[in-house]
Amino acid sequence: MTIEKIAEEIIEGRRLSREDDLSFLLNLDLTKLCENADRIRAKLCGDHVDLCTIISGRSGKCGENCKFCAQSAHNHTDCKAHDFLDESIIFNEAKTNQEEGVHRFSIVDSGHSPLKEDFEKIISVFRKMNDELKIELCASLGFMTSEEFRRLKEVGVKRVHCNIETSRSFFPNICTTHTFDDKIANIKRAQNEGLIVCSGGIIGMGESFLDRIDMAFTLAELGITSIPINSLMPIKGTPFENLPRLSEEEILRTIAIFRFINPTAQIRLAGGRALMSDNGKKAFFCGANASITGNMLTTSGSTIKSDLEMLKGMKLKV
Repeated sequence: MTIEKIAEEIIEGRRLSREDDLSFLLNLDLTKLCENADRIRAKLCGDHVDLCTIISGRSGKCGENCKFCAQSAHNHTDCKAHDFLDESIIFNEAKTNQEEGVHRFSIVDSGHSPLKEDFEKIISVFRKMNDELKIELCASLGFMTSEEFRRLKEVGVKRVHCNIETSRSFFPNICTTHTFDDKIANIKRAQNEGLIVCSGGIIGMGESFLDRIDMAFTLAELGITSIPINSLMPIKGTPFENLPRLSEEEILRTIAIFRFINPTAQIRLAGGRALMSDNGKKAFFCGANASITGNMLTTSGSTIKSDLEMLKGMKLKV
């Protein structure tokens, strides 16, 4: 069966499964693969691109030992740690992002779970943003209880973020202070409280393409509708500092494969866009239809203004 035929069947309602032999996607001509991934995106998602921004509420001193992360206390990086930000700083950043045309805004917290006193501050600032702004609210706060997820929803948070990072089998190679099952359980707690979950992972940590395909299927099975794909930017002081950087071709192939497996999801460009030419412009012709934007460390070169200009120039709606 040709890739064109598979794409057409997906558009008509077919969904790929773990039982399908997808090995041909790994060697298929990249241009042909991306053209058909883009066709699926256009037919099932339209031309709208979703933009979100994040702010680091608390930074550094994280007790988890994720090998890719600059904020882990187990690693020795130049990460600048700070306590939870003042409410006015977070609110003003969200307001500015809204005025610049961003669709959603997220507070990110360093650590396994928010400190008790920080969580109350988080609830307070989300309530204020929900009351006074129109921007959609998201949270990336680590592992939380059902009650905490419920409280977030009550103050206007619609979406929470929890990456599964990679495949189940490869996960122990990147972290041992929590498990893949811990991640899945956290996602399901959030979903059970009526929250939408944004979940994806990082490529370029030594995993195989089969690991990436496995991750894509796990996300499909969880019903994830927003999938951020980060490309590892090796950070000095982490165990992954000497890993080779991914090529643009490998990143684009991964994005296209994720579109085939998750045809109606927002495939979101996240960290590592600097590894691609024109800050990832080609990715929006390979199945991507969302992006984190703003001035972030691992998305260097990407600003709200430049992203808006690029996407409008591509005739995409933002």
